[in-house]
Amino acid sequence: MKQQLENIIKTYAKQALRTIGFAYKDLKETDGGPNHENKSQGSKIYEIEEANYILICLAGIKDIIREEVPDAVQACNTAGVRVRMVTGDNIITAIAIAKECGIIVEGEENEECVCMEGPEFAEFVGGLIHKDTGEQIKALGVESEKEIIGNIENMRLVRNRLKVLARSRPNDKYIMVAGLKQLETSLLSPVMEQTMHRLLRKPMLGLR
Repeated sequence: MKQQLENIIKTYAKQALRTIGFAYKDLKETDGGPNHENKSQGSKIYEIEEANYILICLAGIKDIIREEVPDAVQACNTAGVRVRMVTGDNIITAIAIAKECGIIVEGEENEECVCMEGPEFAEFVGGLIHKDTGEQIKALGVESEKEIIGNIENMRLVRNRLKVLARSRPNDKYIMVAGLKQLETSLLSPVMEQTMHRLLRKPMLGLR
């Protein structure tokens, strides 16, 4: 059963669909405390939410790509501007969306460093280190003037090849921009998100 569900999710992802599951659970009066609000120590969810759901169905949802996007991407490519997609989606969904937008072409996702996941990217470029001590920096942005990429040659490879960064976390985006700045890459536009990550407060995104 688990494998069947995983296959369905992968099938949806290849069609640029995000999967949502619908499930229910019958509760007894005493389950999870008198008001069903008991939580295990350190847990962010209620005890009644932890397990024993009955799955009703899986559904695929899709964010429709605006019709002008592929032409805009093509115009950028023609002008020599590399379009990169940075997203929290899983890599299968991200690749499917990137193909629809014209960011990558069929088969390009198999080439080295063209499509990566956030944790993989951060490890590949060595994260950020302190330029004086060489120690790994865990609290990013505290001393931004002292931050440098751990493996600048790998970052150079990413700069030249990466087009899709999936499963990206706020720190991955921060490292990406820090690396591009260190390599003196011209950034035509800052990354804009609904949530204002620390990335957007880093004084390094110059419009050219």
